[in-house]
Amino acid sequence: MHDGTLYSIGELARRTGLSVKTIRLYSNRGLVVLADRTAAGYRRYGPDALARLALVRTLRELGLGLEVIRQVLDRPSTLGRIAAEQAAALDVQISVLRLRRVVLSAVAGRAPTLQEAELMHRLATLSETERRRLIDGFLDAVFEDTDTPQAAVRRSMTPELPAEPSEEQLAAWLELAELVLDDAFRSAVRRLAHAYTQGTAQPPRPDVVAVARELAGPTMTAGTAPEAPQAEPVVTALLTRYAPAPGHRENAAPGHRPYADPAAWLLRRLESARDPRRDRYFQLLALINGWPAPEPVTPLIDWTVTALRAHTSAA
Repeated sequence: MHDGTLYSIGELARRTGLSVKTIRLYSNRGLVVLADRTAAGYRRYGPDALARLALVRTLRELGLGLEVIRQVLDRPSTLGRIAAEQAAALDVQISVLRLRRVVLSAVAGRAPTLQEAELMHRLATLSETERRRLIDGFLDAVFEDTDTPQAAVRRSMTPELPAEPSEEQLAAWLELAELVLDDAFRSAVRRLAHAYTQGTAQPPRPDVVAVARELAGPTMTAGTAPEAPQAEPVVTALLTRYAPAPGHRENAAPGHRPYADPAAWLLRRLESARDPRRDRYFQLLALINGWPAPEPVTPLIDWTVTALRAHTSAA
């Protein structure tokens, strides 16, 4: 029913901002009800057409299709359910688009080969189970045949990508996944793990980086040069704390002789731990897991190595 006021399709177009062609399409689809026709056959619409067209326009801007909109207009009670379904579908689309953006940004920044770009896309789209399998394989390779207590260490090295990660977390996962697939990086981390066990006859040595951070960190942070006299007590403390036990042998080739010089022994330990990729792994890990960003250890190791060489006979 209407109050007798009728609008031509041109008048509806002027009032709603929609084109005549669009209104005619909506009318043909049953979204706008025709009220009458003139003797010449021209369409006439009642006042309710203005309200319906406004609703149709809103729903179209929200991304709903014409058939879905027709269902809503026929049964207004379905709007909530349909909106929820559309929102869920948009969530999926947004996740896919964010993922594509991350991969494309990585490709644009690195200019990889086609094979590398394919790998990046595959790593970015792994399921949670596949991601876990990849990381478990990396950690299994790192800690194989070591006496390192693994449970806590593995947890501290395991990325847990959230169900709804940010683009930064997705990009971090992509870079970390590429890193753990790098054979050179795996070998380097494996050497570090073996460096702390020293064979079954010896207890694991303390973490060389942790010891250096405790003893050398404050002096380095204070701005003391590693060659300065003030660094010599740090070197003495390091050698006392981390010197190998008498007769201790490296986990190297059979028959490898122990270092007679504790400074040379410690120097080798530090240099084996000096790998910027290790810093990068833990930076990426913290970003993925939402942890505080760790301090890089490479500058600390560099300072400690220089101090050892300046205040001992180690080369």
